[in-house]
Amino acid sequence: MTLKNPPEAKVVITDTSCLILLDKIGALPILHQVFSTVFTTTEIAKEYGLPLPEWIIVKNADTVLKNKFYNYVDEGEASAIALATTIDCDYLIVDDLAARKLATSLGIPIKGTTGVLLLAKQLGVIPRFRPYLKLIQQTNFRLSTRLAEQFIRDAGE
Repeated sequence: MTLKNPPEAKVVITDTSCLILLDKIGALPILHQVFSTVFTTTEIAKEYGLPLPEWIIVKNADTVLKNKFYNYVDEGEASAIALATTIDCDYLIVDDLAARKLATSLGIPIKGTTGVLLLAKQLGVIPRFRPYLKLIQQTNFRLSTRLAEQFIRDAGE
C-alpha cells in the first residue's frame, strides 16, 4: 500500500497505547503520514520498550506538572498531558478514559488511536478504515461495538 502525504501539517503528542496498538497491527508508519510532527515523552518511550522510529521526537515533560497529573493518571499519561500543556500541539493522542477526561478538562484537544486511523482514511492516507478496525479488534484493545459501528459510519464504509 502506498501512503500519501497529508494535506496539512499537524503536531501531536502520543501516549504509549497509541504506539503499542499501531505497532501491533503494523500501522505505526501511518502516524507519521497523518501528522508531520510526533512528540512523546521519555516515560512513554520507556513504557513502549522498543526502539522508536527516528521521526518520533522524545522530550522531557515538566516534572512539577507531571507529578501533579500523576495523582489522577499513570506516569506515562501524566507525562504526555504535562508535555501537551507546554507544547503547542493539535492533538494529544490518548485512549485511557481518565486521561482523556483530564486532558479535556485542561483544554487539550484529544484524539484516540482509532480516531487517528479514521483521520488517515479521511485524508486519503489509507484507502479503507475497516481492515484496520478488524486488526484492532483482534488485539486486547477494548472498543465497544457501538463505537466501532460509529467509526465505520464516520469512515463511510
